[in-house]
Amino acid sequence: MAFSKTDIHHLTALACKAADAAAIETLVHFRTRGLVADNKRDQGFDPVTAADRASEAAIRGVVTAARPGDAILGEEEAGRDGTSGVVWVIDPIDGTRGFISGTPTWGTLIAVGDADGPQIGIVDQPYIGERFIGTPQQAYMQRGDMQTPLAVSAVQDLSDAIIFTTFPEVGSTDERTGFEAVAGQCKLVRFGMDCYAHALVAAGHVDLVIEAGLAAYDVQAPIALVRAAGGIATSWSGKDAHNGGQMILAATPELHAAALKILEPYAYD
Repeated sequence: MAFSKTDIHHLTALACKAADAAAIETLVHFRTRGLVADNKRDQGFDPVTAADRASEAAIRGVVTAARPGDAILGEEEAGRDGTSGVVWVIDPIDGTRGFISGTPTWGTLIAVGDADGPQIGIVDQPYIGERFIGTPQQAYMQRGDMQTPLAVSAVQDLSDAIIFTTFPEVGSTDERTGFEAVAGQCKLVRFGMDCYAHALVAAGHVDLVIEAGLAAYDVQAPIALVRAAGGIATSWSGKDAHNGGQMILAATPELHAAALKILEPYAYD
Protein backbone atom coordinates (compact mmCIF):
# COMPACT_ATOMS: atom_id res chain seq x y z
CA MET A 1 0.00 0.00 0.00
CA ALA A 2 1.17 3.52 -0.71
CA PHE A 3 1.41 5.80 2.32
CA SER A 4 -0.37 9.15 2.08
CA LYS A 5 1.51 12.39 2.81
CA THR A 6 -0.15 12.45 6.21
CA ASP A 7 0.88 8.85 6.88
CA ILE A 8 4.47 9.61 5.88
CA HIS A 9 4.60 12.63 8.19
CA HIS A 10 3.22 10.78 11.21
CA LEU A 11 5.17 7.56 10.65
CA THR A 12 8.45 9.43 10.14
CA ALA A 13 7.88 11.45 13.31
CA LEU A 14 7.15 8.25 15.24
CA ALA A 15 10.24 6.55 13.81
CA CYS A 16 12.35 9.51 14.95
CA LYS A 17 10.79 9.30 18.42
CA ALA A 18 11.69 5.60 18.50
CA ALA A 19 15.25 6.39 17.40
CA ASP A 20 15.51 8.94 20.23
CA ALA A 21 14.43 6.28 22.72
CA ALA A 22 16.95 3.81 21.30
CA ALA A 23 19.76 6.37 21.53
CA ILE A 24 19.29 6.69 25.27
CA GLU A 25 19.88 2.95 25.63
CA THR A 26 22.82 2.65 23.23
CA LEU A 27 24.78 5.69 24.38
CA VAL A 28 24.74 4.67 28.03
CA HIS A 29 26.71 1.55 27.03
CA PHE A 30 28.89 2.82 24.17
CA ARG A 31 32.63 3.00 24.96
CA THR A 32 32.13 1.72 28.50
CA ARG A 33 34.58 -0.70 30.04
CA GLY A 34 33.31 -4.15 30.88
CA LEU A 35 30.50 -4.30 28.31
CA VAL A 36 29.70 -7.99 27.86
CA ALA A 37 29.11 -9.31 24.34
CA ASP A 38 27.38 -12.67 24.08
CA ASN A 39 27.97 -14.77 20.96
CA LYS A 40 24.86 -15.81 19.00
CA ARG A 41 26.75 -18.34 16.86
CA ASP A 42 28.07 -21.82 17.56
CA GLN A 43 30.88 -21.09 15.10
CA GLY A 44 32.35 -17.68 14.39
CA PHE A 45 31.40 -14.53 16.30
CA ASP A 46 28.10 -12.68 16.06
CA PRO A 47 27.92 -10.46 19.16
CA VAL A 48 24.87 -9.15 20.99
CA THR A 49 24.99 -6.88 24.02
CA ALA A 50 22.66 -5.45 26.63
CA ALA A 51 22.62 -2.31 24.49
CA ASP A 52 21.18 -4.23 21.51
CA ARG A 53 18.42 -5.71 23.62
CA ALA A 54 17.55 -2.49 25.45
CA SER A 55 17.54 -0.50 22.22
CA GLU A 56 15.12 -2.87 20.52
CA ALA A 57 12.86 -2.93 23.57
CA ALA A 58 12.77 0.87 23.58
CA ILE A 59 11.85 1.04 19.88
CA ARG A 60 9.14 -1.58 20.27
CA GLY A 61 7.74 0.24 23.28
CA VAL A 62 7.37 3.51 21.37
CA VAL A 63 5.82 1.86 18.31
CA THR A 64 3.46 -0.39 20.27
CA ALA A 65 2.17 2.44 22.42
CA ALA A 66 1.29 4.54 19.38
CA ARG A 67 0.35 1.84 16.84
CA PRO A 68 -0.54 -1.50 18.48
CA GLY A 69 -1.90 -2.91 15.22
CA ASP A 70 1.37 -2.63 13.29
CA ALA A 71 3.64 -5.63 12.69
CA ILE A 72 7.21 -5.54 13.99
CA LEU A 73 10.23 -7.50 12.78
CA GLY A 74 13.42 -7.03 14.79
CA GLU A 75 16.74 -8.76 15.31
CA GLU A 76 16.66 -9.52 19.03
CA GLU A 77 13.03 -10.36 19.78
CA ALA A 78 10.39 -12.51 18.13
CA GLY A 79 8.42 -10.94 15.33
CA ARG A 80 4.92 -9.61 15.94
CA ASP A 81 2.10 -9.95 13.44
CA GLY A 82 -0.10 -6.95 12.80
CA THR A 83 -3.55 -6.06 11.51
CA SER A 84 -2.92 -2.64 9.93
CA GLY A 85 -0.73 -3.72 7.01
CA VAL A 86 2.12 -1.50 8.25
CA VAL A 87 5.38 -3.27 9.06
CA TRP A 88 8.26 -1.91 11.19
CA VAL A 89 11.65 -3.54 10.54
CA ILE A 90 14.31 -2.66 13.09
CA ASP A 91 17.94 -3.38 13.83
CA PRO A 92 18.68 -1.88 17.24
CA ILE A 93 22.44 -1.79 16.60
CA ASP A 94 23.62 -2.51 13.09
CA GLY A 95 27.35 -3.04 13.45
CA THR A 96 27.60 -4.49 16.96
CA ARG A 97 31.19 -5.51 16.18
CA GLY A 98 31.99 -1.84 15.68
CA PHE A 99 29.96 -0.89 18.75
CA ILE A 100 31.99 -3.12 21.06
CA SER A 101 35.19 -1.91 19.38
CA GLY A 102 34.37 1.73 20.11
CA THR A 103 34.09 2.86 16.49
CA PRO A 104 31.22 5.29 15.70
CA THR A 105 30.25 3.42 12.54
CA TRP A 106 27.30 1.48 13.97
CA GLY A 107 23.74 2.73 13.78
CA THR A 108 20.15 2.09 14.69
CA LEU A 109 18.03 1.10 11.69
CA ILE A 110 14.29 1.70 11.53
CA ALA A 111 12.25 1.01 8.41
CA VAL A 112 8.51 1.42 7.93
CA GLY A 113 6.67 -0.16 5.03
CA ASP A 114 4.44 -3.08 4.19
CA ALA A 115 4.75 -6.64 2.89
CA ASP A 116 6.13 -5.29 -0.39
CA GLY A 117 9.06 -3.54 1.28
CA PRO A 118 10.15 -0.34 3.03
CA GLN A 119 8.92 3.16 2.24
CA ILE A 120 10.57 5.06 5.10
CA GLY A 121 14.11 4.40 6.31
CA ILE A 122 16.19 5.86 9.14
CA VAL A 123 19.89 5.25 9.78
CA ASP A 124 20.71 6.88 13.12
CA GLN A 125 24.21 7.40 14.51
CA PRO A 126 23.54 9.08 17.86
CA TYR A 127 27.13 9.31 19.11
CA ILE A 128 28.11 11.74 16.37
CA GLY A 129 24.60 13.13 16.12
CA GLU A 130 23.78 12.22 12.53
CA ARG A 131 20.36 10.91 11.56
CA PHE A 132 19.79 10.01 7.91
CA ILE A 133 16.12 9.95 6.90
CA GLY A 134 14.58 8.81 3.63
CA THR A 135 10.88 8.95 2.73
CA PRO A 136 8.90 8.94 -0.53
CA GLN A 137 8.94 12.74 -0.26
CA GLN A 138 12.55 13.58 0.62
CA ALA A 139 15.94 12.46 1.89
CA TYR A 140 17.92 14.47 4.41
CA MET A 141 20.39 14.30 7.29
CA GLN A 142 19.30 15.72 10.63
CA ARG A 143 22.02 17.08 12.93
CA GLY A 144 20.52 18.98 15.82
CA ASP A 145 18.23 21.63 14.36
CA MET A 146 19.90 21.54 10.95
CA GLN A 147 18.59 19.54 8.00
CA THR A 148 20.84 18.82 5.02
CA PRO A 149 19.25 17.45 1.82
CA LEU A 150 20.75 14.18 0.58
CA ALA A 151 21.45 13.16 -3.00
CA VAL A 152 23.53 10.35 -4.44
CA SER A 153 26.62 11.06 -6.53
CA ALA A 154 26.64 11.32 -10.33
CA VAL A 155 29.49 8.78 -10.81
CA GLN A 156 28.81 6.46 -13.74
CA ASP A 157 32.06 4.54 -14.32
CA LEU A 158 33.47 1.89 -12.01
CA SER A 159 36.93 3.36 -12.54
CA ASP A 160 35.74 6.55 -10.80
CA ALA A 161 33.80 4.84 -8.03
CA ILE A 162 34.38 4.54 -4.28
CA ILE A 163 33.11 1.13 -3.15
CA PHE A 164 32.47 -0.22 0.36
CA THR A 165 31.57 -3.59 1.84
CA THR A 166 31.45 -5.47 5.14
CA PHE A 167 33.42 -8.38 3.64
CA PRO A 168 35.19 -10.49 4.84
CA GLU A 169 32.95 -10.56 7.93
CA VAL A 170 29.84 -11.65 6.02
CA GLY A 171 29.13 -13.59 2.86
CA SER A 172 30.58 -16.75 1.38
CA THR A 173 33.96 -17.24 -0.26
CA ASP A 174 32.32 -17.19 -3.70
CA GLU A 175 30.45 -14.00 -2.86
CA ARG A 176 33.64 -12.33 -1.75
CA THR A 177 35.18 -13.34 -5.09
CA GLY A 178 32.29 -11.59 -6.83
CA PHE A 179 32.78 -8.47 -4.75
CA GLU A 180 36.51 -8.43 -5.45
CA ALA A 181 35.84 -8.73 -9.19
CA VAL A 182 33.86 -5.48 -9.01
CA ALA A 183 36.17 -3.79 -6.52
CA GLY A 184 39.18 -4.49 -8.73
CA GLN A 185 37.75 -2.06 -11.27
CA CYS A 186 36.98 0.72 -8.78
CA LYS A 187 39.03 3.75 -7.79
CA LEU A 188 38.94 3.19 -4.03
CA VAL A 189 37.92 0.21 -1.87
CA ARG A 190 37.11 0.43 1.84
CA PHE A 191 35.81 -2.15 4.33
CA GLY A 192 33.77 -2.64 7.47
CA MET A 193 31.60 0.44 7.91
CA ASP A 194 28.26 -1.41 8.19
CA CYS A 195 25.20 0.84 7.86
CA TYR A 196 27.23 4.05 7.96
CA ALA A 197 28.61 3.25 4.50
CA HIS A 198 25.04 2.76 3.30
CA ALA A 199 24.12 6.20 4.59
CA LEU A 200 27.13 7.70 2.83
CA VAL A 201 25.77 6.41 -0.50
CA ALA A 202 22.66 8.50 0.13
CA ALA A 203 24.87 11.45 1.06
CA GLY A 204 26.84 11.22 -2.19
CA HIS A 205 30.22 10.38 -0.65
CA VAL A 206 30.25 6.65 -1.48
CA ASP A 207 29.20 5.47 -4.93
CA LEU A 208 28.69 1.74 -4.51
CA VAL A 209 28.12 -0.77 -1.70
CA ILE A 210 28.02 -4.53 -2.24
CA GLU A 211 26.92 -6.83 0.60
CA ALA A 212 25.86 -10.44 1.17
CA GLY A 213 24.61 -12.65 3.98
CA LEU A 214 22.24 -10.01 5.30
CA ALA A 215 18.84 -10.22 6.99
CA ALA A 216 15.75 -8.10 6.32
CA TYR A 217 16.47 -5.93 9.35
CA ASP A 218 19.95 -5.15 7.96
CA VAL A 219 18.74 -3.88 4.60
CA GLN A 220 15.31 -2.30 4.74
CA ALA A 221 16.21 1.08 6.23
CA PRO A 222 19.23 1.55 3.91
CA ILE A 223 17.16 0.53 0.89
CA ALA A 224 14.49 3.14 1.62
CA LEU A 225 17.12 5.79 2.40
CA VAL A 226 19.22 5.28 -0.73
CA ARG A 227 16.17 5.15 -3.00
CA ALA A 228 14.86 8.37 -1.45
CA ALA A 229 18.19 10.04 -2.27
CA GLY A 230 17.92 8.97 -5.92
CA GLY A 231 19.99 5.78 -5.82
CA ILE A 232 19.31 2.17 -6.71
CA ALA A 233 18.98 -0.76 -4.28
CA THR A 234 18.53 -4.34 -5.51
CA SER A 235 19.81 -7.87 -5.13
CA TRP A 236 22.84 -9.02 -7.13
CA SER A 237 20.49 -10.14 -9.90
CA GLY A 238 18.60 -6.86 -9.98
CA LYS A 239 15.59 -8.09 -8.01
CA ASP A 240 14.04 -6.81 -4.81
CA ALA A 241 16.42 -7.14 -1.87
CA HIS A 242 14.20 -6.18 1.07
CA ASN A 243 14.13 -9.73 2.48
CA GLY A 244 17.91 -9.76 2.84
CA GLY A 245 20.63 -11.91 1.30
CA GLN A 246 22.71 -10.20 -1.37
CA MET A 247 22.39 -6.42 -1.80
CA ILE A 248 23.87 -3.73 -3.99
CA LEU A 249 23.45 0.00 -3.42
CA ALA A 250 24.46 2.14 -6.39
CA ALA A 251 24.42 5.87 -7.03
CA THR A 252 23.54 5.68 -10.72
CA PRO A 253 21.94 3.25 -13.19
CA GLU A 254 25.26 3.01 -15.04
CA LEU A 255 27.19 1.91 -11.96
CA HIS A 256 24.42 -0.50 -11.03
CA ALA A 257 24.39 -2.12 -14.47
CA ALA A 258 28.18 -2.44 -14.62
CA ALA A 259 28.33 -4.08 -11.18
CA LEU A 260 25.44 -6.47 -11.89
CA LYS A 261 27.11 -7.67 -15.09
CA ILE A 262 30.17 -8.72 -13.07
CA LEU A 263 28.18 -10.15 -10.17
CA GLU A 264 25.81 -12.21 -12.33
CA PRO A 265 27.73 -15.54 -11.93
CA TYR A 266 27.60 -15.14 -8.15
CA ALA A 267 23.92 -14.17 -7.77
CA TYR A 268 21.66 -16.81 -6.27
CA ASP A 269 18.15 -15.34 -6.33
